[in-house]
Amino acid sequence: MARKNFPLRISPELYAALERWAADDLRSVNAQIEYLLTRAAKEAGRLKEKKKEDSD
Repeated sequence: MARKNFPLRISPELYAALERWAADDLRSVNAQIEYLLTRAAKEAGRLKEKKKEDSD
């Protein structure tokens, strides 16, 4: 899956909070932001769940 790069402007306070949260979850800040956005999009019904394929 190709990833799209784009600039993100957030406050220093929010970035610091995300940095602490990411460290707690053993993720990078980028991975934490992607995780949170993905979760929010799924909960809002904007992103479909991927089907798991059988590995038999």
